[in-house]
Formats: sequence, C-alpha cells, structure tokens
Amino acid sequence: MDTHADLLIEIGTEELPPKSLSSLSQAFAEQFQLQLESQRIAFSTIEPFATPRRLALLVRGTQTRQPDQIIERRGPAVQAAFTADGQPTPAALGFARSCGVEFSKLGREETGKGAWLSYHSACPGMEIAQLVPAMTEAALAALPIPKRMRWGDREAQFVRPVQWICLMLGDQPITGTVLGIAATPSTRGHRFHHPDPIALYSASDYPEVLRATGYVEASFARRRDLICEQVEALAQAHGLHVQIDSDLLDEVTALVEWPQALLCRFDIGYLEMPPEVLIETMQSHQKYFPVDDGNGVLQASFIAITNLVSRDPELIRAGNERVIRPRFADAAFFWSNDLKQPLSAFAGRLETVVFQDRLGTIAEKSRRVARLGRTLAPLLGADPQLIKHAAHLAKCDLVTSMVFEFPHLQGIMGRYYAQHDKEDPDLCAAMQEQYLPRFAGDRLPSNSCGIALALADRIDTLVGIFGIGLRPTGARDPYGLRRASIAVLRLLIETPLDLDLSELLQTAYEGYAPGMLTEDTVAAVFAYMLERLQGYYSDRGIAGDTVEAVIQTGLTNPWDMDQRMAAVTAFRRLPAATSLAAANKRIRNILNKVDGIDTGRIDPALLTEPAEARLAARIGELSERLDPLVKQRDYINLLDALSDLKEDVDAFFTEVMVMSDDLRVRHNRLRLLQSLAGLLMLVADLSRLQSL
Repeated sequence: MDTHADLLIEIGTEELPPKSLSSLSQAFAEQFQLQLESQRIAFSTIEPFATPRRLALLVRGTQTRQPDQIIERRGPAVQAAFTADGQPTPAALGFARSCGVEFSKLGREETGKGAWLSYHSACPGMEIAQLVPAMTEAALAALPIPKRMRWGDREAQFVRPVQWICLMLGDQPITGTVLGIAATPSTRGHRFHHPDPIALYSASDYPEVLRATGYVEASFARRRDLICEQVEALAQAHGLHVQIDSDLLDEVTALVEWPQALLCRFDIGYLEMPPEVLIETMQSHQKYFPVDDGNGVLQASFIAITNLVSRDPELIRAGNERVIRPRFADAAFFWSNDLKQPLSAFAGRLETVVFQDRLGTIAEKSRRVARLGRTLAPLLGADPQLIKHAAHLAKCDLVTSMVFEFPHLQGIMGRYYAQHDKEDPDLCAAMQEQYLPRFAGDRLPSNSCGIALALADRIDTLVGIFGIGLRPTGARDPYGLRRASIAVLRLLIETPLDLDLSELLQTAYEGYAPGMLTEDTVAAVFAYMLERLQGYYSDRGIAGDTVEAVIQTGLTNPWDMDQRMAAVTAFRRLPAATSLAAANKRIRNILNKVDGIDTGRIDPALLTEPAEARLAARIGELSERLDPLVKQRDYINLLDALSDLKEDVDAFFTEVMVMSDDLRVRHNRLRLLQSLAGLLMLVADLSRLQSL
C-alpha cells in the first residue's frame, strides 16, 4: 500500500482583495506547513495556487498516516513515591493521574542516579484524512487578515465569503467541513467560461484540469508570466514598448483568472499633458499598461488585460477606450485649471493645511525648511535666495487640483508647474528631487537646490516629531522617521557632503519656538540615526564591530565616518591588524584600572628598557608623519602606517613591566601607553574589533 499521496486543499471564495492575494497565498502555504510539522506529517513540497476566487495548496508526497508515537514520561523518584507503610504518596498518585492510568500501571526506570516511576505507552498515528479539515481551519485562522467578515447566518469568518471547499488525498475525497462548509471532490472553473462544478479524480490533476477545462490558470506565478509574455508580444507586434510596473503586474494578476491582452487607443490630444499624469491615470485608476515608442516617449495607446476570451474583441476594446476618456478629460481639466495661476499663488492655501497639530501647518514647516536650507546653501555652494524661494514653492503643488486627485504625483507636478512659470531650472528639478531618495537604492538629488530641500525637509520632520515625543516604537512609524533617517544619512554619505549632522539637527531645533520641543531632542535624534547607520552599513556588508569602532570615536560627521569605515575594513585585512587590535584592548584595560595618571610629557631619562625606548621613538616619529594624513583624512594610509608599530608594541609587552615598583617609571610607562592609545584612536577605537 502506498503510504504517500498528493494532498489538495482549495478554498473557493468571492473575489479576494487583489493587493493582498499574493501575500495571503504565501502565508497559507507557510501556515499549513507549520500544521504538517506539528502533526509530524512528512511531505515533499507545497505548491500554492491563488486566483481572485480561490486559495489552494497542492502538497506533494504527503504521508497519508501519522507515524506512531512512543510516549515516555519519568515521574518522581521511587524513594519519594511511597510512604513508610508502602502506600503511594500524593506525588506518585498525581503522576499516575497526569498519565491517565491507575497507579498500578506505572513502571520503574533504573538510572545511574537511582530508580524512578515511569510511564510508557504507544500512541498510534491517525490517518491524515482525519486531520486535514482541522489543520486547514487552523492555517486559515493564522492568516494575516486585518478584518474578517461573516456571511449569511454562519459563525465562520474569513476575508471574503467562502463558496466551496475541495479536499482530496490522492484519488480519494476527504470528508469533513472547513469554515462550516462541507468538502467535496470538485472545483469550479471560470465564472463565465465554466461556472459549473468540475469533478476531480486525482489531487495531482488539479492545475491541469482547471487550465484545460475550467479556463483558469490557478498558478499566480505562471499567470503573472503569461500576462508579461502577452503584453510584451502584443506591444512588439505593433512596434511599441510596454511599461510594466511590478506592483501593477501583481495587482492585475490578482484580478484575472484567464488573462487576455488587448491593445487599445486614446485621443492623441491628451498627450499634451505631462506623461506622468496619463500613466498614473492608466495604472492607478484603470489597471492598464502604458506603451511608448521604445525611447520613452509615451504613445496614445495602452494594453488592457481582460478576464475572458471574447467572441467580439472589438466590443471589449471599445469599452476600455470609452472608460478611459472621462478619466483623461478630468485630468485635462485639472491641468488647465492649475495652470491659470502661478505655483506661488497656491502658497496661501498651505496656511490652512496642518502638518502636525502640535507642529503647525505646512506653511510653517516650509518656513522652517527655508531657514535651514539657507544655512545649508554656502556649505553646498548654492544661492541662499534660490533655496529660500524653492522652499517657499516646494509644497505648493500639494493643494493643486491635480495632486489632490493623484497624490502620487506630488513633486512631479510641482516641477511641471514651476517650468510653466519659467522658474530657475535647478529649482524646477528640486520640486521633484526633494522627495529623493524615496526607497532603498533609489537615486539621490542631482543638484544643490534639490539636496538642500531633501535634507532640510527630513531633518525638520525628525527634529519636530522627536521633539514632541512621537518617537517610533516597534512596528509603529506613522511619520516615516526610519526612512527619513536613512535618506539623510545617504544624502550626507553618498552625495557626498562634508557636514556635521549634530550641527544640522541643532540648527533645525533652533528653528522651533523656545519650549516647543524637549531639551534632549537633538541628542535623541542623533542617537536614533546612529542606530539606523548601523543598519545601513549592515546592508552594505560592513562588519558590525567596524561600525561600532568608528562610532565610538564620537564623530558627528557621517561622511567622515564613512571614510573611516572604509579604512578600518581595509586595515582588518593587514597581517598586523590582529596584534594591534589586541594591544589596543590591553592598553585600554591597563589605563582603565589606573586612577590619576600624570598626563605630562614622557621623560626619556626614565625609559630604561630598550623596548620602551624604541617604542617611544617610533611613536614620536609616527606622530609627525600622521598629522598631515589626519588633516587630509587619508585614513587608509594612516592605519597602514600604524601597522608598522606591530613589532615594537609586541616587544614592549613582552620585555617591559608596565606596573613597575618605581612610581616615576610606572607613570612614565603609562604616559607612553596613553600616547600609543591616542595614535590607535586617530581613526577608530580599534579595541572594539572582535575577530580579524
């Protein structure tokens, strides 16, 4: 008898939320795997399926029966299990009750530490068919669904009403109920092409039966690839290039079961609007794929994905073209209406738009950003007046008709409106670039005006939100402070900008009214950003102790810190690195144990040992050589030069007794170690390095 078979679980529903379909499918597979493991049921693989109307799993090579389980339990020691007259003690009787047997059924187990009461029993494994319904319900209950719903008069809850349940093990149906619905050995096809139930005779046939009979491609990944292939082939056939947004592709995949691509067109006159407006309309409102000429120039066409094979494709095409027209007409109205006045005319409306109820309006924030931006201007080689004007205009597009309708176009529309007003090209670019970088790996602003706005806006937000006590905790970060911190650090490090972060935070803090923010705001924000800096370098593969070694120097200039990170990373590869790091730790330990070290000059007359005299000479020589390297921030060559100290340092600790009985000699040697420690701290606290 075959002890393994394929297991099919299908949950048929009303239309599932498209944006969470993929994550629900993955979570269902993960949760059911946990159920299999908890029940000690072996399997080969789990293949998830997801369409708008179903979540399904095909568990290949599933063990059809649980393995038998031997239960072994040890109770109290025999010595403590009986009273003086030979009767079982309460502890012994309690152990028997916990095992579900009479005391006389207990055994004894002899060990090297004595004899113990014991209980052994064999628990036969159950057939998996008996367990699947309850396991399925448990997996569904664990799915990440923020709000569940009931339907009809049922008590069961799920993200959408459940219409059918299919459970099969090999070629045998599994009886039972899931969410109050009796399981059957049948699935359902496409809502229009094959609405009737489809009988299944084997669990493994599920995907192919749906594909061949039901007009349903049940695999999310395969359906996604199919849509990609169709739209690319259709565009290429008409000499076009299709723009495929990954998130949109996922959403469209979650909306259809049998995708069919269709090329549609719109009035060429709409191309007079910014292409981003048309693309946003097509993607966000209608779930269409825009097309261009291959050089990025948008064309008056789009590709729609329908969910059926139509006998009259022209009718479907005309319907999609008819639906997009009023959308474009609305956008054209917003565009022309916004252009009736200059971008600066919208600034007054910002006085009534609240940024944060305790921090004031967006207009007030814009004035703070302008103040900080003017401070940054000379450091960036920019015109302070231009940055002030840019900050005044930066958020004006938020109250335009176009951005009110299409929030994702903030900044983009600001750039177009500023260009229409013949503003400075750098200012126009800054309207959009102020939001860069938007995500990990995104590009940075390209000009000083954009950099100033991007820095000032985020620093103002960080200082303000921290200052009123709304600091991120756990998973809650409603103001995006983690993302803002990483953006500021990237701007300072990767642009690069030789700026003091602590001073920038202090300048922003001073832009708020006295007493408005807590006194520890700057220190709290800086500490928070240092934590983000550790994550930033971790993502770049920099060792955590390298980051810690540099941070311990107390630097507040992220770009300078970055130079030191690179130098320490290179230093770690040198043969002398291990010895110097160990020596630094030893020096730290010695100095930390000594109170009141005389910090005067080293007395050459007290250098009685050749090893300490050589080390003192080398320190003096290196101090002169290293000073220009420090000024030039040539940290790699600086650490390379320090590595030459290895033999002299090793000899010192081998041949010299630091804690001499002669107090003058002892203090002189401690001063020598202080000098050496100072050199070893020029780049980073090398004592923090753990493994080299």
